[in-house]
Amino acid sequence: MDLNAVRTYVAVADAGRFQQAAADLAITQQAVSKRIASLEKELGVRLFTRTPRGARPTMDGQAFLPHARALLQAEERAAASVRPGRRALRIDVIGRRLAPADLLRDFHRARPGTEFDVVTLFDADAAFAAVLSGTIDASFRAVTLPERQLPEGIATARVHDEPVQLVTGPDHAFATARSVTPAELAGHRIWMPGLVAGTEWAAYYEDLAAAFGLTIEATGPDFGTEPLLDTIADSPTLATLVGEQTRFAWPADQGLRRIPFVDPTPVYPHSLIWHRDNPHPALTALRGHLARRHHPNHLSWTPSWAN
Repeated sequence: MDLNAVRTYVAVADAGRFQQAAADLAITQQAVSKRIASLEKELGVRLFTRTPRGARPTMDGQAFLPHARALLQAEERAAASVRPGRRALRIDVIGRRLAPADLLRDFHRARPGTEFDVVTLFDADAAFAAVLSGTIDASFRAVTLPERQLPEGIATARVHDEPVQLVTGPDHAFATARSVTPAELAGHRIWMPGLVAGTEWAAYYEDLAAAFGLTIEATGPDFGTEPLLDTIADSPTLATLVGEQTRFAWPADQGLRRIPFVDPTPVYPHSLIWHRDNPHPALTALRGHLARRHHPNHLSWTPSWAN
């Protein structure tokens, strides 16, 4: 059903005259007549009776009028649901315990009225595809591709440098250290079974290992964070690496230690990716918020592809 014709019918019913409805809709009276005639033909009934005083709905027209108004209201609700700024901003944060979730929570504290739909996609390839298809508005990712190789329409900005920390059990050689240099880890076993070949986080830790002569083992099944930490807590030789803002809740009796890196501090380069044509005002506000709070540490270490 032609909603323009329905809108014209309601305008005539409200105005009582074809001429007045034409003025209200900013179209010609001939266009009004054609729309009404087309709608009557589609419905198979007469909608108006013309009188010297104007036009009034027939019995069929009176029966159709409330439904016509409902159609126009449904049209408005449908348009409003996707109008920029009216729907929730859909953001991929990789994991709800990781730094990007903290960045989004910080933005929400600054703009508590902003609505979000938070998702967790697997890797950068999935995130790029979702941004390009329009199923998400933006994603927090480490971007390993140079700008010239990004998919057409994709924009990125580095928004957060997260320091990497060493996690050990209470009997590890570095358990009592206040800090450690990356070079001091050479020869020690670092276990990260969550590294998946081809992902952006695997690329980061591969480059970190190569830069400082580290041995990072990704062997064995990945049963999740808690089993990994249980193993680290019980081992005098194994350690693992995590982001400074990664949230863990571990029992006090595990005695796990989080130890900062210095000279230099490896940082994980989080970027925001979005489509250049996305008009959502909350996305613009988020980009501005992240840009204001990002203060790069030029004494830290990142892979050569981080920019």
